[in-house]
Amino acid sequence: MTTLNTLGIAKPANKTRVVVAMSGGVDSSVTAGILAREGYDVVGFTMQLYDHGAAVKSAKSCCAGQDIYDAKRVADALNIPHYVLDYEATFQKDVIEKFADSYVAGETPIPCVLCNQTVKFRDLVKAARDIGGDCLATGHYVQRIIGAHGPELHRAVDPARDQSYFLFATTRAQLDYLRFPLGGMMKPEARSLAKQLNIAVADKPDSQDICFVPTGRYTDIVTKLRPEAAQPGEIVHVDGRVMGLHKGVVNYTVGQRRGLGVGGEADPLYVVRIDPTTARVIVGAKADMLRDAFKLTGVNWLGAGEGIAPEGIRANVKLRSTQPPIAATILPGDVPGAANVVLDEPEAAVTPGQACVFYDGERVLGGGWIAREDAKAFVPHNMRKEKAAVT
Repeated sequence: MTTLNTLGIAKPANKTRVVVAMSGGVDSSVTAGILAREGYDVVGFTMQLYDHGAAVKSAKSCCAGQDIYDAKRVADALNIPHYVLDYEATFQKDVIEKFADSYVAGETPIPCVLCNQTVKFRDLVKAARDIGGDCLATGHYVQRIIGAHGPELHRAVDPARDQSYFLFATTRAQLDYLRFPLGGMMKPEARSLAKQLNIAVADKPDSQDICFVPTGRYTDIVTKLRPEAAQPGEIVHVDGRVMGLHKGVVNYTVGQRRGLGVGGEADPLYVVRIDPTTARVIVGAKADMLRDAFKLTGVNWLGAGEGIAPEGIRANVKLRSTQPPIAATILPGDVPGAANVVLDEPEAAVTPGQACVFYDGERVLGGGWIAREDAKAFVPHNMRKEKAAVT
């Protein structure tokens, strides 16, 4: 019987080809360093995702020109082959264009999930297989644990670094091929390993900005691609009063309080809903944002079985990456790929375009995208007894 290596593959390490997604940051560099030290046949792949001419000016964005250079010099120091893959066209189509479309639709997108879902775990996995890779390893802080029915996705040991929320769309087939060597360690341990391995980027700051928005002004990108997102419109109170004008729905997101430009109410105003068809931004008090039920689209299921039982399942859900999980019931939707979520307690700022990720303890069961409801169907939790005035 062949013994499994540390990556769970029935081959000696030196006969196991591991493709490492190298972004030029400390985490992916440490991943490559650990695997090279263990004797694996490591190959580094770096994705060129966009015209990085402007991005090199920002030290806080990933995938910029400097990052490609850093990934190359780390690979050279580790004495592993390194290749740069040009995915600009597919990144533009599958991430940047969809990012802009989401804002036009009155949503608040998460481009990192789209990137993982498409270029990284679809295109990069294919490229890794094409060169005979036995697996693709990344520097994500998430755990892949073998359960009774195969690989499971679990939260990272370091709660401050856990990235499981951003990987909910990973398919079972992808999870079978992926490896996450850093999921079981704390971030300081990774930086310490980087220094032990003499990795040049050991002290490099972590990426913070959206990679293709190095200035931090995402509105510039959206309005350039979709000028209609900057169409002026009315700011309307949930009771129907027109309170002012805005300069484009792209400048607003559900839950926003600052920068509304309207006031005069006893309580602070928040964005409750965005209606792209009328270019209206609907505002109200914090209580008007409360929701205890909403719909999901694009649901990906990683739990046992093939989906959600008719009676639903109990789970904890995260509606934002930084939010602690909250109790909910997940029910089947009325069409394939849809689901309905009923929260035990109403939550504010349930934001269309964001992800709702399901957890059973530390395990990721799946997740989906929070759908924007039709204006006539939208009724805040505190207004269920009398239908909202804005339709």
